[in-house]
Amino acid sequence: MDVLKHKCFLEELLFWTIKYEFPQKMVTFLLNMLPDQDYKIAFTKTFVQHYAFIMKTLKKSHESDTMSNRIVHISVQLFSNEELARQVTEECQLLDIMVTVLLYMMESCLIKSELQDEENSLHVVVNCGEALLKNNTYWPLVSDFINILSHQSVAKKFLEDHGLLVTWMNFVSFFQGMNLNKRELNEHVEFESQTYYAAFAAELEACAQPMWGLLSHCKVRETQEYTRNVVRYCLEALQDWFDAINFVDEPAPNQVTFHLPLHRYFAMFLSKAVKCQELDLDTILPDQEMLMKLMIHPLQIQASLSEIHSNMWVRNGLQIKGQAMTYVQSHFCNSMIDPDIYLLQVCASRLDPDYFISSVFERFKVVDLLTMASQHQNTVLDSEHERSMLEGALTFLVLLLSLRLHLGMTDDEILRAEMVAQLCMNDRTHSSLLDLIPENPNPKSGIIPGSLSFESVLSAVADFKAPVFEPGGSMQQGMYTPKAEVWDKEFDPVMVILRTVYRRDVQSAMDRYTAFLKQSGKFPGNPWPPYKKRTPLHPSYKGLIKLLHCKTLHIVLFTLLYKILMDHQNLSEHVLCMVLYLIELGLENSPEQESDEEESASGQERCHDSWFPGSNLVSNMRHFINYVRVRVPETAPEVKREPPASTSSDGLASSQSSRRKSLQRENSGTAQVFSLVAERRKKFQEIINRNTSEANQVVRPKTSMKWSAPGATPQLTTAILEVKESILSLLIKLHHKLSGKQNSYYPPWLDDVDVLIHPEIPRYSHGDGMTAVERILLKAAVQSRLNKRIIEEICRKVTPPVPPKKISSAEKKTLDKEERRQKARERQQKLLAEFASRQKSFMETAMDVESPDADIAMEVATSEQHVSEAIYDCVICGQSGPSTEDRPTGLVVLLQASSVLGQCRNSTEPKKLPTTEEEQIYPWDTCAALHDVRLTTLQRYFKDSSCLQAVSIGWEGGVYVQTCGHTLHIDCHKSYMESLRNDQVLQGFSVDKGEFTCPLCRQFANSVLPCYPGNDVERSLWQSHSNKRMQDLVQEVEDLQEQLGTFPVSISSETNLSKEMESVMKDIKSTTQKKYTDYSKSPGSPDNDFLFMYSVARTNLELELVHRGGNLCSGGASTAGKRSCLNQLFHVLAMHMRLYSIDSAYNPWRKLTQPMQDKNSELVSEELPEVPVLYRDVSSLLLIQILTMPQPLHKEHFTCIIKVLFTLLYTQALAALSVKCSAEDRMAWKESGAIKKNTSSGEKSWEVLLGHVISELSKGKIYEEGETEELTVVNPDSVECYLQQFCLPFLRITSLLQHHLFGGDLPSCQEDEEFAVLASCLGLLPSFQSAHQFTSASCLDWPVPAFDMISQWCSELASFADRNPDQVKALLIQEPKWDLPRLLQLPENYNTIFQYYHRKTCTVCTKVPKDPAVCLVCGTFVCLKGLCCKQQSYCECVLHSQNCGAGTGIFLLINASVIIIIRGHRFCLWGSVYLDAHGEEDRDLRRGKPLYICKERYKVLEQQWVSHTFDHINKRWGPHYNGL
Repeated sequence: MDVLKHKCFLEELLFWTIKYEFPQKMVTFLLNMLPDQDYKIAFTKTFVQHYAFIMKTLKKSHESDTMSNRIVHISVQLFSNEELARQVTEECQLLDIMVTVLLYMMESCLIKSELQDEENSLHVVVNCGEALLKNNTYWPLVSDFINILSHQSVAKKFLEDHGLLVTWMNFVSFFQGMNLNKRELNEHVEFESQTYYAAFAAELEACAQPMWGLLSHCKVRETQEYTRNVVRYCLEALQDWFDAINFVDEPAPNQVTFHLPLHRYFAMFLSKAVKCQELDLDTILPDQEMLMKLMIHPLQIQASLSEIHSNMWVRNGLQIKGQAMTYVQSHFCNSMIDPDIYLLQVCASRLDPDYFISSVFERFKVVDLLTMASQHQNTVLDSEHERSMLEGALTFLVLLLSLRLHLGMTDDEILRAEMVAQLCMNDRTHSSLLDLIPENPNPKSGIIPGSLSFESVLSAVADFKAPVFEPGGSMQQGMYTPKAEVWDKEFDPVMVILRTVYRRDVQSAMDRYTAFLKQSGKFPGNPWPPYKKRTPLHPSYKGLIKLLHCKTLHIVLFTLLYKILMDHQNLSEHVLCMVLYLIELGLENSPEQESDEEESASGQERCHDSWFPGSNLVSNMRHFINYVRVRVPETAPEVKREPPASTSSDGLASSQSSRRKSLQRENSGTAQVFSLVAERRKKFQEIINRNTSEANQVVRPKTSMKWSAPGATPQLTTAILEVKESILSLLIKLHHKLSGKQNSYYPPWLDDVDVLIHPEIPRYSHGDGMTAVERILLKAAVQSRLNKRIIEEICRKVTPPVPPKKISSAEKKTLDKEERRQKARERQQKLLAEFASRQKSFMETAMDVESPDADIAMEVATSEQHVSEAIYDCVICGQSGPSTEDRPTGLVVLLQASSVLGQCRNSTEPKKLPTTEEEQIYPWDTCAALHDVRLTTLQRYFKDSSCLQAVSIGWEGGVYVQTCGHTLHIDCHKSYMESLRNDQVLQGFSVDKGEFTCPLCRQFANSVLPCYPGNDVERSLWQSHSNKRMQDLVQEVEDLQEQLGTFPVSISSETNLSKEMESVMKDIKSTTQKKYTDYSKSPGSPDNDFLFMYSVARTNLELELVHRGGNLCSGGASTAGKRSCLNQLFHVLAMHMRLYSIDSAYNPWRKLTQPMQDKNSELVSEELPEVPVLYRDVSSLLLIQILTMPQPLHKEHFTCIIKVLFTLLYTQALAALSVKCSAEDRMAWKESGAIKKNTSSGEKSWEVLLGHVISELSKGKIYEEGETEELTVVNPDSVECYLQQFCLPFLRITSLLQHHLFGGDLPSCQEDEEFAVLASCLGLLPSFQSAHQFTSASCLDWPVPAFDMISQWCSELASFADRNPDQVKALLIQEPKWDLPRLLQLPENYNTIFQYYHRKTCTVCTKVPKDPAVCLVCGTFVCLKGLCCKQQSYCECVLHSQNCGAGTGIFLLINASVIIIIRGHRFCLWGSVYLDAHGEEDRDLRRGKPLYICKERYKVLEQQWVSHTFDHINKRWGPHYNGL
């Protein structure tokens, strides 16, 4: 690090730029001149010269993140150019500078390593707790280094320069063994350190990425030299490291580090050398002793993984699990676990197999468990961890022997295997697959997901499942799921185990595999993981096969099979599964076929060990073992008799046995103890002696000392077991045990010899343990005639009875499960019964039942229909009973203000969301706007109180009432609300606003609608048709309207019921904003309330009509069935409407049914006139009439009201029609009408009536204004059609009303007969005639002569026309043709929206919003969370949701592609309706994929909007505090 000397202005400039931590303006200034080539070179050299200074400033900086970004902003421009990088490397020693700077940087945070030998260790490692590592301060420098290594010419220089390599390995060794974990044995750690994040990031970025960069240049034969260099210096660094930590042959217990970058460099370069450079592996491998040392630490990590998953490290806290997961996680695995396992495979292929296998079991601490004795003492492991550690050891061996990632698979095969493993665990989205497939971390290495091979492999192994919808409303993404043949042929449990971060994923893959086998009918039961054929081994690694053919492994397998058969403890199905897998691997990979005959000779020189004659699994399988000498605690059952002459013995892992070994060798030639540890120790000694002539006598005793058994070992004695089994016989007995039947195994080749020639039978590829055993026996028979003969012999002997416990562990498990389930069921039944009886006794005491018959009475009440009271169940207290005035029952309801109806437009073409300046949306043609205009116009010319009864409001901000159908006592509800108020749990709703969730179904609600007593069943009393004359009925209706006081619940007496009705009415009023309820000119007039109340009924009827699709053709009960609350709502509204008396002089009923005498009285008065009858909305009149009648209403009166109103409606239709036709047509109709006028059916012929209307209206100045748009064709058919269409909306509303008030289903029909069907259903048609001669006029039933009535109604218009000729036509009620409410139509491609709105300025504040959003109902552009557009503490979205949707807003967030819903004071993220080509959302547009509209999702959104179900379907609501 020389002192900086500045020679020019540029250097000075850069110096101060660095000093002030790269101010953005300076950075821009310096970069802007780069196009000048000379400047570029000069600047680059200056930058390199200041590199050390940059590092020092960066370390001191407080804003290291910002500074880092700016450094990289510059350096990436300089070093990405290969030519420039090469030049600076040659002229300015760029590589030296970089490596040295990195080295210096790390040297500032080194600490002594505590690995292995804490006191005397000379090794230093980085301290992961330092800010330098924690905040990734080093990344700009590392990223520059990776950047320049991506250039071939620079990397070549690096790999040729020995000095640089030595320095770099020195740098890497700082990370070797960092973040050491020590297992806590007593107390739980107080403070969980999170330094492991820093450690993993550092190894990945500072060590692994440069390594991948270098590896990408070692792809061809010519680069062999580079690999030799790296391997050589790597080994030197490793040797130094072993010396520094004083490592001999045993790792220190209870500590593990996941960071061995030197080992991984060594492994990855070896792999490259063999795979791409055709190097002979043995020429670059070190000697045996070094290999033995190399394998220890990676093996320690594998054992620790197993310990962590066995919960042996739980006192270290959660972070240790985090480390174990990160180690195998997709971004780290190919720089961590894969090289480790590969290194172990290399070591295993070159070391003595017996030594390797015994090391594995010793590392996993299960040596003591591998004894034939039924009891043993484990000195290093608690018994509850034994089983999972044994499973871990066997699984590791299976992984070691099956994985071929670096041993011969091509890149495409690896990609395919990775993809299959991920898809088998779970269906995956395209983006999560991209994330989960490990890629080379170095972006320039070539194989990147997303490349062509990725897509082609994906389409080969997976099927795409388009995004579907669950009815619950949860949105699915587009998923990929494995094809059937992948499950059948390629499912590889080994790969799945290697790649699972969470253990549950292995189970998930097995469950899915099981489901596939069941579904495809391949296997009904619980299958075992299938055995998959492996890619052939690369010749360099053939030595790996020796592991499968070594006596130590065979002894272990034999012992475990024996233990499983004898039901010793701590064994599991998984152990058996792995044992069989290893046997099968051995049979699949047997060394060149040994001939069966010459086995005796080869066995000769090894005969001193009487376990097995040779090392070949095929022949060892049939070798019978008669007696085994075991070392057991004195209490064990085996201690009884003397050994016979020839025994094999297996006393395990305690150094006493190893000491006794030599004695026995001298005493008895036949029986000696086999001990794994002793074997390993002996092998190690041999190798050491071979390597070092003087045999390091000084160090040796230390190891044996360390491993002498702890003093407390119990007394062991030797016992002799009679075994008389071979592996083959054990397998056959296991088959019997698994099947639960004697003699269940029958050699298949006895029936069909072909089996031996074509052993690959699909029947064996999927199945459980029995299938696995059969497959193995078949393979053994195929490989050797002797085995075949022995299997047949064993099967011929009747199998001796198995030990007393006949049930295998697997079966025991299932049986246990069954028993457990049975018991659980019984327990449950008992509990439920007890619970029910307790509930009953509680009810009895709680209710003070007066008579024992009360129960019976209640049952009778529900069973007999003619009892006059409806019974309700309270979902809180569970009692059933009628709703009474003192204790009313109520329906759980949600009241919400809605402007959905106001969004109907009269065009069938839905409006598009504007995406250019031209396409603007104006709300003039919406239903709400037109109704508004009409009311305002009426109020200009007519008396206010009468205007307010001539229309309905509530198109905007109407109150919609919906229920889940559950009822509760209102007093119970009050105490429920109290308890919610005291419950401080975070709720998604506000109890103070009266919100709650239904206690039964948890549906959101905010009020309770009282049920009117005696409701429901009395309907039947009013069904009968009466034969009274029309005139009498008309009179009765009038009389009823006069008696105002006779509401069955007298209002004067304040009952609980009437109080509740008042309070719910208050709720209904407060649901919507004041501006939606006040339309009167004089504020607070009672007419306003009157209008509001019947409009609530109208809103709910109209909305139900919309939910049915706008017509009643489908018929049937109310869409929601029991969920309709219109009936109860009517009672509440009626009770309140009756409070307002209608002055009998102005009662519309009179005007409809009696000709008026004095026509002139009105004109004299000063006031504005009343609204002419023909201008009044008939549906509103209907509701006013019904709701002001005493309840319950008689059906005959209802029908009478409809008949009278229909005559008015029909006249309105004729008047509207007459205005539409031309003057000539009018004359024609007038004349033809006059001719037919005196015929008998004149009052029921539309021609006559139309003629009369025209002649009456002609008296005023109605037709004088210019021609209006004309009906195209004026022929009788089109007139009839026009009249029917005009009357239909009224008939639909009326039919719904009748359905809710009186029950009875709605008939279903074709669209063209809807009018006739509804008319007859309403009783307008005397009898339903066939359709072809049916005319709408035949439904008319005039209470008084038609022509008088019509003349009177028309005269009102004529007198109005004299004063305001321009408004007459405008106010005539036009044929209402509203389309169903729709959201705006969105463009196909999201980019269209994004480009237009992303930079659009807000109309309010004229700025470009930070978070732009657009309303999907009306297309208004708003600032989300924008403080600029805030009004009285309401942000713009919330404000708009109140103006546009009366509290409901649906906004598309432009920069995130998601939709948010605002509902009142809460909001939720709904999801996105734009998905990419793989059916996935791209929230926040992070992935930047092209997005396309998903029509199904948009339909669901629209459906939820129209049906007002946002609150019920979306679950994650939160308060927005008016801040959106």
